[in-house]
Amino acid sequence: MKVEIWSDIMCPFCYIGKRRFEAALAQFPHADQVQVHWRSFELDPNMRTNPAQTIHELLAERKGMSVAQGRQMNTQMAEHAATVGLAFNFDKTIPANTFNAHRLIHLAAAHQLQDAMKERILRAYFTEGANIDDPATLTRLAAELALPAAEVQQLLASDLYAQDVRHDEYQARQIGVRGVPYFVFADTYAVSGAQPSELFQEVLEKVWHEARPAPGPLASADGAACGLDGSAC
Repeated sequence: MKVEIWSDIMCPFCYIGKRRFEAALAQFPHADQVQVHWRSFELDPNMRTNPAQTIHELLAERKGMSVAQGRQMNTQMAEHAATVGLAFNFDKTIPANTFNAHRLIHLAAAHQLQDAMKERILRAYFTEGANIDDPATLTRLAAELALPAAEVQQLLASDLYAQDVRHDEYQARQIGVRGVPYFVFADTYAVSGAQPSELFQEVLEKVWHEARPAPGPLASADGAACGLDGSAC
């Protein structure tokens, strides 16, 4: 079963949704037959990386509120994330453009390390306060997963996988994605948002069974045959 997930690294609900989906998948008896594909989505393609600005200030600027109110909103989000075992540290978060990080995730996919790279970058952004648009940071994170150093250097020195990111975003527009996370199961069912794990479990089961309908009664015609007791032979 294919599951595609559109998400952005700077989206807290995407990380929370990832954990809830993983919890559902852990309970799914056919998890070994589920292929998860992470798709790129930029909430703000024009975002400028700004290590001098706090995420509280950025939120206040965008929402038209005070920095104190922005901090309070982020505190509430961190408390929400803690319910699924995530430690958000918004005091350290660096506002950053996510395009290069998405490209690195595509490179990792070519080495069957897409999910691990996605997870590592999310943790670096939300928990560790790393600048995930900084080439040195991306190089370090890739090295932790043993991605080929030469390929990482080539990626950061070129536009490698840029078209892959753009294609993911084009697909998102085609299917009407307006927000992330956005989950598509077997090209059939879509789930928008960081829904409860129970809902993801229900969809996994539904899609699995619909693809494998239970056999119905066979059409038959009576004819000469032997019975179990041999009486009709």
